[in-house]
Amino acid sequence: MRRDYFFFILVFLVFASGCSKGEEFKVVYSNGEVKNPPQEKEGSKPYTIAVVPKLVNIPYFNAVEEGAAEAGKDLGVKVIYKGPTVADADQQIRVINELIDQKVDVIAVSANDPDKLVPVLKKAEVQHIKVITWDSDTLPNSREFFINMVNPETLGRHLMDTLAWKLNEEGDFAIITGAKSAANLTKWLNWIQVQQKENYPKMHLIKIVASDDDPHKAYILAKQFLTQYPNIKGIIGNSSVGPPAAAQAVKEAGKAGKVVVVGLSPPNPMNQYLKENDAQIVTLWSPKKLGYLTVALAANLIQGQQPYDGERIPQVGKINMLDDMVIMGEPIDFTKENVDQYDF
Repeated sequence: MRRDYFFFILVFLVFASGCSKGEEFKVVYSNGEVKNPPQEKEGSKPYTIAVVPKLVNIPYFNAVEEGAAEAGKDLGVKVIYKGPTVADADQQIRVINELIDQKVDVIAVSANDPDKLVPVLKKAEVQHIKVITWDSDTLPNSREFFINMVNPETLGRHLMDTLAWKLNEEGDFAIITGAKSAANLTKWLNWIQVQQKENYPKMHLIKIVASDDDPHKAYILAKQFLTQYPNIKGIIGNSSVGPPAAAQAVKEAGKAGKVVVVGLSPPNPMNQYLKENDAQIVTLWSPKKLGYLTVALAANLIQGQQPYDGERIPQVGKINMLDDMVIMGEPIDFTKENVDQYDF
């Protein structure tokens, strides 16, 4: 059995939850000191980088927005942060079309669907708008590179490990993912299942359900697990809304410690759940740092600079490359022992 233990060397800054309105553009850059401004285009207008999340108004993407805004201020570029109000590819396409009409310089998108977004992203490229992806990828022929938070295999296997550690490697479990079409979630799901089959033969995956990154839907699905499967021993949340929803359902059912909850979530929504044993381990990276990195690499791309292996990005650190995929770093686990050390 292989277990991946992570050295927690990431230092996180304090995050203030932002707020975006799905029906309006939000320019999140404000004037400030410019450390390394890219050369401005003709007419002395600042370059514009559009950052498009899967959806707005959940803690994870609020933190990304904060990092993107900070990078815009540091680098002297205008940042527009706009996404749909639900994790829906068609709504995301409408947002991207509006950004194309705005004649932005770069569109950086966390894709809700790897296939559906291809035509609109190619349309952007035809109009000389550079396209990159972050958090969740599209097909490679529709963007220049993909900014990933962690190696997908490392993360997926580790999520399975965290559940197995708490269940003594046996018992029934279920998974709440986000949108079925999201490429990053699909990859993590695959590696969760590979790790289980290879290393935990006494554990049984009974069901995978999709929440579409809707917190209320995730909560209803978690409650259904607890009533439909009385012998269930664990729940993995494969997107950031899953663990808080599952922990709340476990809490209300009086099954704290009897049903283990792990998965991907920022620490703040899970703070009390971890302390009260409604959840045991949640894992994530710095979403603020991801937002900063996305804008920084987009600004470099405007100047013709592609990312490279071992490149050191100010405020982020050293990045790695795997073909045309940027890997930001390693994930970190949050438990009741260390959750108060982080604020996002």
